[in-house]
Amino acid sequence: MYSFQQASPAARQPQSDQRNFQRVSVNLSGRLMTANHDEYDCTVLDMSPGDANFICAARPRMGERIIAYIDHLGRIEGNVALLNDIGFAIQLTATDRKREKLAAQLTWIANKHELGLPEDRRHDRLTPRNTRTELTLDDGRRYPCRIIDLSLSGAAIDIEVRPALGTPVQLGSMKGRVVRHFQEGVAIEFSSVQSKEALTSFL
Repeated sequence: MYSFQQASPAARQPQSDQRNFQRVSVNLSGRLMTANHDEYDCTVLDMSPGDANFICAARPRMGERIIAYIDHLGRIEGNVALLNDIGFAIQLTATDRKREKLAAQLTWIANKHELGLPEDRRHDRLTPRNTRTELTLDDGRRYPCRIIDLSLSGAAIDIEVRPALGTPVQLGSMKGRVVRHFQEGVAIEFSSVQSKEALTSFL
């Protein structure tokens, strides 16, 4: 299973981020804003918790600050560290906690097929309006959680508790069972394939 190897705190210098974090291919769409507030559509080809490589029509300057909103990842920001013919790369500006969350999200993307979530090319990932919801167990206990990834057949959630594999659960209004544990939470298989309307309406 893919996992990010994070450098020790003493080694975390901005110039060495690209060496201290492993990079993964993601191919995620988004929108970014340059320092003069111009906005552009963009695609992140690959990234790590320390840097991101964009394809974009924008032509920023070296060192320029970039803010981007990327599908399935949310807001990222950083400074341009490399320019090329089709885009540029930025070194991310982020707290340790933000880097940890990025690592979890990127690990999920890299290992999606290994996490036990029965999602395939027929079941595209969806972006809910609100990623905050609750997981309910059979005995009525409820736990706040955050949706990392969502499809018609399952979800991955960031949650503090780890119900046992096979535990029946309810995510919002959708019933399912826990099929895998990973660093930030659990993967859930829904009891039946959901409609897009059901997914967007329950959040």
